[in-house]
Amino acid sequence: MRKPLTNGTKPLVIDDYEENLNLSIQWCRCILKPMGIWPNSSNVPRRQRYFYRLINAVCYSLINFLLLPCSLYTILEVEDDYNKIKLFGPLNFFVIALLKYSLLILHENSIRECIKQIEQDWENIRCQEDEKIMVENANFGRKLILLCTVFLYSGFAFYYIAIPISVGKITAENENFTFVPLVFPFSRLIVDTRYSPTNEIIFSVQLVAGALVHGITSAACGLAAMLAVHACGQMEVLMNWLKHLIDDGSDMGETVDVRIASIVRQHVKILKFLTLTEQILRHISLVEFLGSTMNLCLLSYYTIKEWNRNDMTNSVTYSVLLVSLTFNIFIFCYIGELVSEQCRKIGEMSYMIDWYRLPGRRKLCIILIIEMSNSSIKLTAGNIVEMCFSTFGNVVKTAVACLNMLRTVT
Repeated sequence: MRKPLTNGTKPLVIDDYEENLNLSIQWCRCILKPMGIWPNSSNVPRRQRYFYRLINAVCYSLINFLLLPCSLYTILEVEDDYNKIKLFGPLNFFVIALLKYSLLILHENSIRECIKQIEQDWENIRCQEDEKIMVENANFGRKLILLCTVFLYSGFAFYYIAIPISVGKITAENENFTFVPLVFPFSRLIVDTRYSPTNEIIFSVQLVAGALVHGITSAACGLAAMLAVHACGQMEVLMNWLKHLIDDGSDMGETVDVRIASIVRQHVKILKFLTLTEQILRHISLVEFLGSTMNLCLLSYYTIKEWNRNDMTNSVTYSVLLVSLTFNIFIFCYIGELVSEQCRKIGEMSYMIDWYRLPGRRKLCIILIIEMSNSSIKLTAGNIVEMCFSTFGNVVKTAVACLNMLRTVT
């Protein structure tokens, strides 16, 4: 028997509403808000909106602080082919981060609508079973965000901290002073970074900018996980309602007609939420799909070259980065597969209930739900590639093919 949390047709005030809502959005909010991409409500003071735009400008400046000087150095000052290829990977990563940051800002209104829908879903919980389902999915989403963040920042720690520490201070040629090697080279056409305090200032700014770039990658993955897992939780709630459509569904309505109406409304609401999620993630997934293919190829190449040079610190660092970015694209493909699987299960559940016990023409509504489930929304990369396990396999195979071609050419 379902234990309702309702009084008549209106939900009761639930004491742990804020706590449950935080299970879904807290960690994603903690990542996005410092970067100025957590959407505020539409009626926030103008001063706060200006402050967010200031944060956006600072973040753009930090990304370009890494991208532009390193690009100039690579184009104008590097002559060795391997060193040019070695710098092309970070530049590719910066461009991807810049695109994803811009897309997150561009879709601010859509993200706001999704968050508003998540708040409403927690507020309108009908029974203890529904609450349990949503809490389990929210905790699962938090674990995905945590894993993604840990993997990405472990790569950050190795690349931005371990390598400079292992290299130590360098003595300038024909000069009587030492300097800290920068994480990314800085073009001398702009400034000579060997001298203090310029050296320390630029090194510190690069460290902050690197944390931002990895944070943007983590934010995009975390947002995708939060939205997709919440949609999956709502689909599980819908399947729970379908299970109790014939019997024991009094908290959904006293009559079958009312329960059918509730199920149809829930299904339509889920489809609208998935449509909005697809619009938000479509271009971000495309950038991630193309960028990850290139990054996996280059990081594999760097790992092999550094291993052949017996440089264990660099080899381990590139291996950690390879694992973290592989996990990142895997999360995108995994949540796409999860959404597709849950949509298919709704159709199966609709058929497996005792629909033949429904009186009269009420059986026809089940046919509509089954058809909508079979043709439901899928998460894609730019409406070109469906994000699923087979896509992840294609990314890995393409990266390996590019790696073999790169090794042959070089």
